[in-house]
Amino acid sequence: MKRLETLLEWGGIRKEIILLVLGGLALLASILGWRPFPFDMAWIAIVLCGIPIVLEAIIGLVTAFDIKADVLVSIALVASVITGEDFAAGEVAFIMQLGALLEDLTVARARAGIEKLVNLTPQTARRLKDGREEVIAAEQVRIGDVLRVNPGETVPVDGVIVSGQTSINQAVMTGESLPVDKQAGDEVSSGTVNQFGAFDMRATRVGEDSSIQRMIRLVQSADAGKAKIVGIADRWATWIVVIALGAAGLTWLVTGEILRTVTILVVFCPCALVLATPTAIMAAMGNATKHGFLIREGDALERLAGVSRIAFDKTGTLTFGTPEVTIVKSILPEITDEELYACTAAAEQRSEHPLGRAVTRCYQQKTGRFNFQPEEFQMIPGRGVMACAGGREILAGNRELLEEHGITIEDKTAEDIKSCLLRGNTAVYVAIDGRFAGYLALADTLRPESVDTISRITALDIHPVLITGDREETAKSIAGLLQIAEVHGNCRPEDKLNWISHYEENCQLICMIGDGVNDAPALKKAAVGIAMGGVGSDIAVDAADIVLVSDEIKELPHLLELSRRMMNTIKCNLSFSMILNFLALALAMAGILNPVVGALVHNAGSVLVIIHSAVLLKWSGKNRLAVSNCTEHPEKQ
Repeated sequence: MKRLETLLEWGGIRKEIILLVLGGLALLASILGWRPFPFDMAWIAIVLCGIPIVLEAIIGLVTAFDIKADVLVSIALVASVITGEDFAAGEVAFIMQLGALLEDLTVARARAGIEKLVNLTPQTARRLKDGREEVIAAEQVRIGDVLRVNPGETVPVDGVIVSGQTSINQAVMTGESLPVDKQAGDEVSSGTVNQFGAFDMRATRVGEDSSIQRMIRLVQSADAGKAKIVGIADRWATWIVVIALGAAGLTWLVTGEILRTVTILVVFCPCALVLATPTAIMAAMGNATKHGFLIREGDALERLAGVSRIAFDKTGTLTFGTPEVTIVKSILPEITDEELYACTAAAEQRSEHPLGRAVTRCYQQKTGRFNFQPEEFQMIPGRGVMACAGGREILAGNRELLEEHGITIEDKTAEDIKSCLLRGNTAVYVAIDGRFAGYLALADTLRPESVDTISRITALDIHPVLITGDREETAKSIAGLLQIAEVHGNCRPEDKLNWISHYEENCQLICMIGDGVNDAPALKKAAVGIAMGGVGSDIAVDAADIVLVSDEIKELPHLLELSRRMMNTIKCNLSFSMILNFLALALAMAGILNPVVGALVHNAGSVLVIIHSAVLLKWSGKNRLAVSNCTEHPEKQ
């Protein structure tokens, strides 16, 4: 059986297309009466399109006693051939292979996310032993080993810093683009990147217990645990087979006419039923593509129609992921806010820190120039910068930097800054000539379309949820602006996965939208995973079912409405096909239909199903005009 399965899979979709083209041409030749061979040309369609169906039915029955739609199709084919109805058999075989091809075209087979995660795993480590530094394989690191991590290197295992100060890019774990300052006693995770200063660390979790390895296992387990939707035709196949065989047997016993029996088997062949779902899915996928979505899983839209919640990552999804200067506050009367901004931008001009680069970028965007260049510059890892510019000594960084230079901050100003931090801002403390001069507040900024998108999603009776690796206070601040009631901050990859599992254990199908490596397990676990293709990582894209090619989420409500519209189309298609089948069954039992006419009737039904599904290609949704107006005239919002 294995060899037979391998043979059937050989050639893939390209082979199926070739067989369909040849089978279609053969049927056309049969209709026109062209017979270059001593047999009906319909036999070419029977052999090329019908035999694979019969073989797959036999494999399913023998290996797993799996009764699918192809069992009934095989019975109809064999019965038609026995009674000499070659054209009817060829028709049925052609239509069923067309449905199978459409199903195959909606399935994405390539998955490379886990392999890319493995590539993130550090390969080497610098171990300190007997006063010497040696490079070893990362898997050779043992708990208690002291390791050195230089600027730009990836942390090889989980551990605790024993000496040194630095800033760590934790985007792999938290999704946040801003590095986190670290010093002796702070924990660091494998897979994160050391930005600036060298430090020594003691290994606490190694090998399979390290953070990056745990994430790989999370992605694998989440993928394995996601249930796949079974085709509706296959779910109903057992009952269809019983009804068809029962009706055919009863008719033969009552009338004794084998022709009526064969006609029943032909007309009750589930062609339209098989086509009902894949044609609608393909049309909806075409519509989604025009609105910037790439559907990687054929049943993703089917699952999306049933979600009751949508979980959003924050950074890069609802926000731009780049900090902007929101507040400039001078506390010295002789220095204006503008002068404080200029001094800070000058001091940070040579900084490699994302916050420093954000200050200079925002200042340049506001003024179009720099007033002066720093004469001296020093980067202090984990603290900030020290510079001389315009005859002034400037310190710009965190509070620890100022305290180390004996500079104090008044209680009232400290309370103002604390209030600023609670609203989700990050503060840059500035001292000029040995005195505390003021501060700058930076914050991630919302995408302009986020508020309207969340509002439209809520109007569809779908509840938004914010799940982010950012601080709790920052998460609540952003959620407040977007009117999102459910907020979960400080989430590591396993926390996001656990929240997704929590919702689904409570019978709430959830869609996850994210853009980073840290979102991959949750994207895999969720009923539907949507990745931001424009700003998202390759690993997040590979873990998702749907990819938003651009990085704008304004089309998301359209996708949700489209999925529901698609399911309504499928239900209409199924209802129509079943009604047509039972009507044809009654006519066949009465002897009104013969096999050829019966095949033409239900194949005409298949055509109507395809036409009805094709309407989805140009479906624009209920709120397209309103959305367009909001986009073109934002000042009216």
